[in-house]
This record gives sequence, structure tokens and C-alpha cells, in this order.
Amino acid sequence: MISPRVLRVLALLLAALPVWPQGLQALAVPAYPETERAGVEDRYDKREALIPMRDGVRLFTAIYAPKDTSRAYPILLQRTPYGVAPYGEKAYLAQLGPSAGFQEAGFIFVYQDVRGRMMSEGEFVNMRPQRTVSGAAVDESTDTYDTIAWLLGQVGGNNGRVGQWGISYPGFYAAVGMLSGHPALRAVSPQAPIVDWFQGDDFHRNGALWLPHAFNFMTSFGKPRPSPTSAWPPPLEHGTSDGYDWFLGLGSTGATRQYTKDVPFWNEMLDHPTDDAFWQARDLRPQLRDVQPAVLTVGGWFDAENLFGALQVFQSIARQSPATDNRLVMGPWSHGGWERTRGDHLGPVQFGADTADWFQREVLLPFFLHHLKGTQGPLPAKATVFETGTNRWRRLKTWPPEGVKDSRLYLQPDGRLSFTPPPATGGADAFLSDPAKPVPFIEQVAIGMPKEYMTADQRFAGRRPDVLVFRTEPLAADLSLAGPLRPELFVSTTGTDADWVVKLIDVYPDDFRNPDFEGGGPIWEPNPNPMGGYQQLVRGEVMRGKFRDSLERPLPFTPGQPTRVAWTMNDIFHTFRKGHRIMVQIQSTWFPLMDRNPQVFMDINTAVATDYKKATHTVFHDAARPSGIGVGVWPEKQK
Repeated sequence: MISPRVLRVLALLLAALPVWPQGLQALAVPAYPETERAGVEDRYDKREALIPMRDGVRLFTAIYAPKDTSRAYPILLQRTPYGVAPYGEKAYLAQLGPSAGFQEAGFIFVYQDVRGRMMSEGEFVNMRPQRTVSGAAVDESTDTYDTIAWLLGQVGGNNGRVGQWGISYPGFYAAVGMLSGHPALRAVSPQAPIVDWFQGDDFHRNGALWLPHAFNFMTSFGKPRPSPTSAWPPPLEHGTSDGYDWFLGLGSTGATRQYTKDVPFWNEMLDHPTDDAFWQARDLRPQLRDVQPAVLTVGGWFDAENLFGALQVFQSIARQSPATDNRLVMGPWSHGGWERTRGDHLGPVQFGADTADWFQREVLLPFFLHHLKGTQGPLPAKATVFETGTNRWRRLKTWPPEGVKDSRLYLQPDGRLSFTPPPATGGADAFLSDPAKPVPFIEQVAIGMPKEYMTADQRFAGRRPDVLVFRTEPLAADLSLAGPLRPELFVSTTGTDADWVVKLIDVYPDDFRNPDFEGGGPIWEPNPNPMGGYQQLVRGEVMRGKFRDSLERPLPFTPGQPTRVAWTMNDIFHTFRKGHRIMVQIQSTWFPLMDRNPQVFMDINTAVATDYKKATHTVFHDAARPSGIGVGVWPEKQK
């Protein structure tokens, strides 16, 4: 029998394995017991159809209808570019819907290959712009409308109500689907939806390319599909698991083109290095107006891919479609973790419960039952959000919560951090940034983007000379921060461009013990304390300096001239516990998570290896130039 201590070691080793890129991850079907598989075949009939769109293109669709025809059922639709495998009317999915509860409750489950993907006809366009933007005759909302109209007329036993859901790219199709205007579409749940691939989702963050994630995904997903097929294109073989070494060895971002001659969208991305019309046409946020169905947007606080999209969909609807029944769920999850994991931990950081199961049972299923079956149970709160640090769910009337007070953490001399403005002679800190030796984004070896980087221990980075570190004294009481973070840095550089990475970190006390390690840890290290002093990343993001005033119109830095760089980071909801410290790290490279900046003002995608130059960057923190981070403090009396 294997001892619990050895099992813990194996679990940690498995958790350290790199995850697949977004699309391949979405294809991975959980392994369910054969008894559950038999349950699908016993209770549901499957048929496949090519549903005609208004322009004659036919979309491949798999339909699972309950064998019990004694009552009518609502339709639950997912539209996806990742394939509706298994193909064939005698080949069944292992489980239907977002969770086993949906399968038990009974729906007509419909899965559809979107236009131009897998077995559907037509041409695929990444994040196809809406007709109002492109002037085209069809878009994804018209395809959603035409699909719903066909299903209502051709699938017997439906009750005339339709819901739609999807995670990641399917989340984008759910968000676009709610613009279809079909009156039967009553409820939509876009989960980790893509809304903008240049500012904050997947491939770019404020103009900086999220290199391994974008490249590894597109070199498979982005290959052309000349005709309908059920086969998925193979991934690129790197020949190593060391992504830091592999991507550094390319010499430049543009050198990736040697692997993408048959990947049109990758080359289009590199040909559009600013937020120009190409990207603006793919920004979904302006289109989110007059939304008719009820909306439950779902996201994860530690989603490395589409945290931005989830928050932006909720906020855009709230701002532009105020009459919509618009609700938000944010849990302690990695990308899709509410469906693909238990959601009880990420790396060694524990969340105290099976948060995914709770969400599926208590929030998502009741939402669809209410709107599609008319059940009278309570609806989710306006904002159902998980407070990390204390590990508890909050049901709130608004997001951010009522009573949040704007405050500011200031950088101070001698690496201090406090809510007090710096003195008049506070000074500055400088570091040499060398693109040839960039700061790693995670301590482990990975060819891709391990989801654990979102909560990873940052001690390895803070020990480098090219990372500035500021920290508070141990907190005398719990401190809860809610809402967006707003860095404002006063900086200078000896170059003409620079990236500014800001990381907000929760520093655990030296005597903190992870409950999972009580009673001893790995058999080769007696009584370890791996979480003592742990520096948990809470949020980390970048502003590519040349985009500091506009993502559309970049500007160089004047060497040696102090310059303000300010932006808004994604929201957090985190309580720093009594005895913990708050830390801020500032750096200029984060590799290979984001591509390297040559630190010379230019189109980075055209740079060659010799363009990358060392530069000295300075961050000021005096009364005249008070660098810091704006935060929202949620007072105890408001909770």
C-alpha cells in the first residue's frame, strides 16, 4: 500500500506538469466510469444533422434528446470550434451538459461545430467580426439564430425555450449568441469568454504578446482546414520541455514565422502590432447592447487566459444594457476549473472545499432551470464571488461590492510599502534589464503556460537584481481588497521602450503551515514547511510602455526623462490575513510568458536578435512622483 506521504509527493509532481494550450485543453473529455457512459446511451437518443444557414452553408450538429417523451424539454446549446466529437450517431459523449446534474435534470443537449471548423461547411474566421462592424451578410449571431430556428422546428419534444453556454472560445460564441435576437433564447452563460485579443485575453496583455500560449495554440488550431474533417491537427513538436530555452533560442518574436508558414492567423497577428482596425473589429465589448436573454457570466480569479473577458462581458452589459438580467460568478479557478477540476486548490494554495461542485449545483443549474424550465427556486445573487485568502463565497448586490473605499499603496525607500505617501526625498530605485537574461515567469520547466503560475511562489523572482521588491510590515488585522488594481508608476529608462510588470503578492508568515502537509511531507525531507514565507502571486500584469497612452498609437520614451505609466489591472477579491505582508514586485521581463521587448522603440514583431539592447530602468517614489497601486479596500463594517 502506498503511504499518504508518497501520494502527496506524486500529487505535487503531477500538478507541476504543463497544461495543454487552450483549444487542446477544451478538447480533453473527462474520463467517467462506464456506468455513467451507459447512462447517457440508456437515457438519450443521438442524431446528427447538417443545419442550413441563411446563406446555404450547413453546420454539423450533434443532438442528444431524452428517450422519455412524456414531457417537453428545453434545448441547451453549445457552439464550438473545437469539435463535437465523438462523431457518429452510435458514438456518445461520456457526459452531457456542464455537469452530471444537467444530465439528470433532462435537457435536449445540442453541440455544433461553428462555421468552417471540423465537420461544418463554410469558411472559419477567428473571432468573426459582427455584421455591424464588417458589413457581412452573416456572422456568429445569425448562425445562432438560424440554428435555434431549425432546432425548434425539427427537434420534437422541445418546450420552446433555449439556453446557451460555453467555456473559453465556446464562451465567445455564447456571448455572441446572446446578440442573435431570437426570442426563444432565454438564458446564456458565457464562461471565460474571449472579448478582446489585443488588450487582455489570451494572446496579448496591453499589447505584449503572451508568447508560449498564443504560439503553441495557433500552431495547431490555426492550421487551415481545406474541407470538413473530424481530425484535429497535430501540435508542434518542440523537442524539449524547456520553454525558456526554446523561445530564447529563437532570437526574436518574428523568428516564430519559420514555424507558421501554414498558420495564416499567426502571421496576421504579427502583421498587426497595434490595436488597429483588425483588432478593433474583433473587440466584442461595443456590441454588447440590448441583450435580451438572462446572462450568467462565469470566470476564475486565477484564469491565465480569459479572466479579462469574463469581467469585461459583465461590465459591458451592465453599462450598455442596464435592463438585462445580468449576473456574475467569480471563483478561485484556473481556466475552466469550475468544470474540469474540483476547484479546491491551485498548486499548493488551498481553497478549502470543492468549489466547482458547489457552483454547478447551487448556481449554474438553478440559473438554467429557472429560465428554461420555470422552476421557482432562488436565482443566483447579482454577484456570487469567492473571497480568496479567507476562502468563502460572498453573495453581493453589486460588483465591486458596496462600501469599497479607494486607497493607494505607495512604494517607499528601502523596499517598504505602505498606505502613507512617500517623503519629499523618497528617491528612486533602478535596475538593469537585459533581454538576453530575462526574468522567468515560473520556477518550474515548462514548454507552455502552466496554470499554476497564477498563484506561484515568487521568491525565485524577488531574489534577482532586475526585480524591485517592496513590502509592508506584517498586517495587524485582516485587509480585504476588492475590484481592479490601478498601478501608477513614475519611471525613466535609458532606452526608448520598456515593459512594466507589476505583481501584487501575499507573503505568508514564516511559520505558516499548509494543512495538507501536517504530519510530514516528502519522505526525503522530514517535517518540511513549504508554505512558510510563501509569496503567493495574487495578480500580475504588464503595460508595454509604448502603449501607455494608447494601444492604437504607440509612443517612444525619451531616454532619461521621467514619465508616468498608469493602467488598470484585472480585479481581485482577496483578503490578506493578519500577520501576512503585502508585497509588490516590479520588473521588465517575464519570460517566456510574454515576448521580449528590445527596449528600442520599434515594431517588435520585425525585430532581429541584434535589436535587443540592455537598458537601465528607474522607478521613482518621492512626493513629486509617488509611484504606487490604487486599490479598493473593503472595510470590515461593510461585510
